[in-house]
Amino acid sequence: MNDVDLKKINIEDFSYGLPAGRIANYPLPERDTSKLLVYQDGKLKEDRYLHIADYLPEGALLIFNDTRVVEARILFQKPTGGSIEIFCLSPHERYSDITTAMLQKGEVWWNCLIGGASKWKKGMVLQKEVVVSGKEIILNAVFKERREDSFVIELQWSPSELSFAEVLHTMGFIPLPPYIKRKVEESDNERYQTIYAKQDGSVAAPTAGLHFTDRIFSSLREKNIRHDFITLHVGAGTFKPVKSERIADHVMHTEMMEVRRETIENVLGSVGKVYCVGTTSLRTVESLYWMGVKAMTDPSIEPDRLNISQWEVYESLADHVATPRQSLEALLDWMKRNEIDRLVAETQIMIVPGYSFRMIEGLVTNFHQPRSTLLLLVAALIGDHWKEVYRYAVEHDFRFLSYGDGCLLFI
Repeated sequence: MNDVDLKKINIEDFSYGLPAGRIANYPLPERDTSKLLVYQDGKLKEDRYLHIADYLPEGALLIFNDTRVVEARILFQKPTGGSIEIFCLSPHERYSDITTAMLQKGEVWWNCLIGGASKWKKGMVLQKEVVVSGKEIILNAVFKERREDSFVIELQWSPSELSFAEVLHTMGFIPLPPYIKRKVEESDNERYQTIYAKQDGSVAAPTAGLHFTDRIFSSLREKNIRHDFITLHVGAGTFKPVKSERIADHVMHTEMMEVRRETIENVLGSVGKVYCVGTTSLRTVESLYWMGVKAMTDPSIEPDRLNISQWEVYESLADHVATPRQSLEALLDWMKRNEIDRLVAETQIMIVPGYSFRMIEGLVTNFHQPRSTLLLLVAALIGDHWKEVYRYAVEHDFRFLSYGDGCLLFI
């Protein structure tokens, strides 16, 4: 069971002093030379990512997130000389998943943030033109609808045979996190991606994976440490500050996850030896457990009801008892009956102190912002020891946040 009293969790208890000088504005020249702080059995040890295999058990399974950050920011110049920036957050609900939306040709609808929205008069069509290899590409943006926290924009382009992913790659630029106080540079196109990034769709990198290199993967293979990939497209909500005093009043962002049948089978065969690289991988793997619980409870459940909402693992699902094996077997049986080879679902799961982890033995992650949902997840994993870990990191010159160092935390 998840023994959690949400009313008693106060976000102020998950704050710490983060000096501005500890925030990394650039990555180190070599990915795997970033510092690694290992927490296990109440003890801390300092090392480098290059040696991470030394701390993982033989036969372990590492789960990575292979999402790719898209060039989601597009800057348009108005005929009068002013500029308007469109930040492409997520596809319109008319598309079944992000991959489908990214592959649209000629036009697409997208939920966006608008920088300078007051300058965009109704009926005004924004246009951007670039020339690539002698070929002109034209992108038009049409204002369709204003929503509570975003805008619906129709984007149209020519040549129409280009996919939206190709258009973004040509027209846009990488959206660095808001706490990196500088302009995007050419090097960010490579360094703000993992080396295994594959599936277009994120507006923020799964940063724990930024440290991994071919040298590390080689050392993992030598120790018979296997790896596999899930996809969870990271939304801008990952940077959303917790403004409410009580965590029960915070609205967690929803993200799209995609997991292949073979990966779920791999996790099933590795129960007790599963480690996640990044909080996005962890939230996906734990969500798989609860989706399996739903499939056990209702074998004929419709796909959209597998989605995991913010608090249901502490409420309606809390009293359901299942081992990880039982849960994943039920989920695989459900996929087989429905002839589904790739599970596409949404998760809003919010992991807070008191949560009982079902699927994992440890987590590789960066150092997170004070008062953030990511720090709450870390506290759920290692309890109040998070304070010791973060105090050590601050006092020993570790670099924080997306381009910073990281840690390996064992439950």
